Amino acid sequence: MKKNMGNLDRGIRIAAAVIIGLLYAANVINGTVAIILGVVALIFIATSFVSFCPLYAPFRLSTYKVKK
Repeated sequence: MKKNMGNLDRGIRIAAAVIIGLLYAANVINGTVAIILGVVALIFIATSFVSFCPLYAPFRLSTYKVKK
């Protein structure tokens, strides 16, 4: 897997996952919405740690900056 996510993209995804977790902990979201957003948060965390988003690949998108 070739990296296709930059630091800003990864940071935004981690921040979104943390916000979803906080909303769940504060009982702002619950039920089916909480389950769906929880799965999305887990996907955000996983893709952030590996720096690869499978949805970017078919469109050949990349936010990763190659260091020279």
